Amino acid sequence: MVKRVAIVGAGVSGLASIKCCLEEGLEPTCFERSDDLGGLWRFTEHVEEGRASLYKSVVSNSSREMSCYSDFPFPEDYPNFVPNSLFLEYLKLYASRFNLLKCIQFKTKVCSVTKRPDFAVSGQWEVVTHHDGKQSSATFDAVMVCTGFLTNPHLPLDSFPGIKNFKGQYFHSRQYKHPDIFKDKRVLVVGMGNSGTDIAVEASHLAKKVFLSTTGGAWVISRVFDSGYPWDMIFMTRFQNMFRNLLPTPVVSWLISKKMNSWFNHVNYGVAPEDKIQLREPVLNDELPGRIITGKVLIKPSIKEVKENSVVFKNTPKEEPIDIIIFATGYTFAFPFLDESVVKVEDGQASLYKYIFPAHLPKPTLAVIGLIKPLGSMVPTGETQARWVVQVLKGATTVPPPSVMMTEVNERKKNKHNGFGLCYCKALQSDYITYIDDLLTSIKAKPDLRAMLLTDPRLALSIFFGPCTPYHFRLTGPGKWEGARNAILTQWDRTLKVTKTRIVQESPSSFETLFKLFSFLALLVAIFLVFL
Repeated sequence: MVKRVAIVGAGVSGLASIKCCLEEGLEPTCFERSDDLGGLWRFTEHVEEGRASLYKSVVSNSSREMSCYSDFPFPEDYPNFVPNSLFLEYLKLYASRFNLLKCIQFKTKVCSVTKRPDFAVSGQWEVVTHHDGKQSSATFDAVMVCTGFLTNPHLPLDSFPGIKNFKGQYFHSRQYKHPDIFKDKRVLVVGMGNSGTDIAVEASHLAKKVFLSTTGGAWVISRVFDSGYPWDMIFMTRFQNMFRNLLPTPVVSWLISKKMNSWFNHVNYGVAPEDKIQLREPVLNDELPGRIITGKVLIKPSIKEVKENSVVFKNTPKEEPIDIIIFATGYTFAFPFLDESVVKVEDGQASLYKYIFPAHLPKPTLAVIGLIKPLGSMVPTGETQARWVVQVLKGATTVPPPSVMMTEVNERKKNKHNGFGLCYCKALQSDYITYIDDLLTSIKAKPDLRAMLLTDPRLALSIFFGPCTPYHFRLTGPGKWEGARNAILTQWDRTLKVTKTRIVQESPSSFETLFKLFSFLALLVAIFLVFL
């Protein structure tokens, strides 16, 4: 019988794991190596070993309604996209509301997690920790690893000939904190992910010149989407997800391309992704096109050679003088406290059943939370994983035998795409709604829309056609939240409340009334086709 649970890390997933354990009567002990909670979202002026690092200006890429814990909405006066300082404040409110701090041991490093000699029978783990100069050991019935995957910078210097001769300054984006260092400098940012693009845009306000080097390009979207609404509240709906998954991938890719280019033509700006079929995480940046069109950021191909004070790009013979190079080249991940016989990382992924349980272990008592890259917020994803894990630990939900789990993991690693919907073919990528629904189904927490259409049609329509907010995940099953229905039906009110700070009177036109009538009729037809 699982009772005592060790949780490694007090970030977003760690806090959710503590709460889930407490709700189900388990006894969690969370070990956090730093002196405060928050993980990625806690800004510090200096990089801390073993902890994710962010720069001062980081703002969430997922809107607050889409990235909250499923039973704890953000305060209504928070902006729709949350600066890191407010996000940390929210996590502290969450910890306080559910009395989580009592379970956290700060300044405690986990040195090792090893199987007990009788593991095949007990499933127990020996956890060795270091605190205040002393090492101690304790036995736990289960372990939940919540350390994330943004701690080990990937810096492939061998891929940049001549970098060792460069006389300027170069470093990984993990080291970046403030843009002051770029004042009057010639800056090169390598890598066009979210961090690289953010840094290039920030640098362009102070630097003499900024280059952004990309090998494969990327789709760039604004947080401000159709009609000014948050991008993910428009894009991430059950209806749209179902519609995309019914279409052949080339058609979906074409539709995505048309949508992305409706803001600006990516080819004309030199940022269009080379591979438009395999999904790559879009870059969320509200300023990049404006910085490019005003000449403040120059998009360049990959680097051919680095010289003492300059860089030569591929297909461009001209040398560009450079003072600072920032490598926004991503991260690798590892679990230094776990032996490779427990979790082995290969090719950017591990053999984890549903991205959570080591598939080969005879006892499912060690879980990795948050090691996944869904096209959606990590907060509700990690929380849903934790809810599912706790149900497995309690015995309320079971997992298949190791042989079956290994077969499923090996099939996933082959990255075979079925030819429909978005192509999630890279390591750790997953369809957000489909993945969450799979876990919710296992614990009987997925809302039944067909039944709901008869008993509560307003809520059913909001769930199907509206944004897939985390409140959907608390309508039923273990951990059901009585406030979930109201949170869903009022989500747009909260979204608009923080932007409508000046009330403007609108007079409806006859055309608008007629349009709404036809829209309502079209909605009824869609409901008939989907549900009947």
